[in-house]
Amino acid sequence: MDSGNVAWILTSAALVALMIPGLALFYGGMVSSRRILNMMLMCFGGAALVALLWVAFGYSAVFGDSLGGLGLLGDPLAFAGLDAALTDDPDAGIPLALFASFQLLFAAVTTALVAGAAAGRMKFGAWLLFAGLWATFVYFPIAHWVFAFDSDTVVGGWIANSLGAVDFAGGTAVHMNAGIAALALAIVLGKSKDWGGPARPHNRPLVLVGAGLLWIGWYGFNAGSALAAGNAASVVFLNTTVAACAGLLGWALVDRLRHGAVTSLGSASGLIAALVAITPACGAVSPLGAIAIGAIAGVVCCLAIEWKFRLGFDDSLDVVGVHLVGGIIGTLLIGLFATAAAPNGRAGLFYGGGFELLGVQTVATIAVLAYSFAVTWLIAKAIQKTVGLRIPEEHEVTGIDEHHHAERAYEDDEAVTPAQSV
Repeated sequence: MDSGNVAWILTSAALVALMIPGLALFYGGMVSSRRILNMMLMCFGGAALVALLWVAFGYSAVFGDSLGGLGLLGDPLAFAGLDAALTDDPDAGIPLALFASFQLLFAAVTTALVAGAAAGRMKFGAWLLFAGLWATFVYFPIAHWVFAFDSDTVVGGWIANSLGAVDFAGGTAVHMNAGIAALALAIVLGKSKDWGGPARPHNRPLVLVGAGLLWIGWYGFNAGSALAAGNAASVVFLNTTVAACAGLLGWALVDRLRHGAVTSLGSASGLIAALVAITPACGAVSPLGAIAIGAIAGVVCCLAIEWKFRLGFDDSLDVVGVHLVGGIIGTLLIGLFATAAAPNGRAGLFYGGGFELLGVQTVATIAVLAYSFAVTWLIAKAIQKTVGLRIPEEHEVTGIDEHHHAERAYEDDEAVTPAQSV
């Protein structure tokens, strides 16, 4: 094993882990002060539960030999318990324990993303049940389709191998998957009591801090997916940086032209939208292509967040407008901007590759969206009919934090007794 590669993936895994508190702050700042603890706990709690499922059978379901050779699901018993990660394989590029840890964090972050659609109105226990079922029946199968490549001993997923779609770091398995799942969950949950009013994030600086931490973590997410410290990781690092900058400026420009002001919330959202879009494309395009994808994502996602009002679904924190739309943009634009000179070595329409790659990317997009939406809707409906999804209306109005977690994020002066103040 190359110690430099091992050190880089260890660092990348730590950066991806940073995305969990980053997402909690990003989401938490956007909700009201009476919902922030619940929102942050949904991120941490969902991630924690999925981590345990990953060790029990998730890694096997994603990277085990495909059942029946169909490319639909790995054998969930192949590495059950991950006991194989305890021993060192000198022929492996990086230790199994490290690769399993890196991919564990992908699963954890993806599940946490979905929570943004349920802010302030979903039972915490129902959320944990949903997170476990969603990871098992939605994320693990789709991650097998996209991330499991064929080897001499293992048959991998059909999107990665039979179809041959390009997804360097998870535009389909992570962002489109989470975005369309958020839409299904939001539809089943129904609208918040105060839906349709002006968005009032209670702490915009927290949103910016969270976005900054997510940006840092994204380097581990994207460049770490090269699984080596070399040229591919370096190209991906550069593409991730310039795309993020273009997305921030693209959203800011639309804000300025349409509303007369550049907002902090919009700029942070543009940054995230571009990072979402460049995730599948970061190893397939040139830096100029990355700038184009980031800018397009910033502009289009800025417009897309208004769809929820026109279509009538309550996606509280714009998971659909940013992650679903951004993921689709990045995945499809590979078919246009991919260059054979980039690490993925595939050419899109603008670089002489014709329409073939665009067609492949479209098939992968449709398959992931259809499967994730249908199964997520069924999971949410089943929970709704059994244990229930929604908190009581009065708890939603007065604040979920105090009723369901027995805490407040911010204690005012009147809540402090003289003894406590001393």
